[in-house]
Amino acid sequence: MMKLTRYQIRVQGHIDPTWQDWLPGLTLTHTPKGETLLTGLLADQAALQGVLTNLYNLGYPLLSVNSIDQEIMSSNKEEDL
Repeated sequence: MMKLTRYQIRVQGHIDPTWQDWLPGLTLTHTPKGETLLTGLLADQAALQGVLTNLYNLGYPLLSVNSIDQEIMSSNKEEDL
């Protein structure tokens, strides 16, 4: 079993949806305040760091990072074999 955690990341600016491939597993929502909310499940801190690094490389200032619910257990097919 693998633990997934749901995160909400808020950045300054509207991220163009064409960058979605750089942000796997996250849903982009633009706000009227000129911000983007990225919400989704991430496997671990390394995955979170990867997303934050991609946002930095794209030039979007980070406003907040929040864990928005408890960890979720997910079956990892390779571990089940």
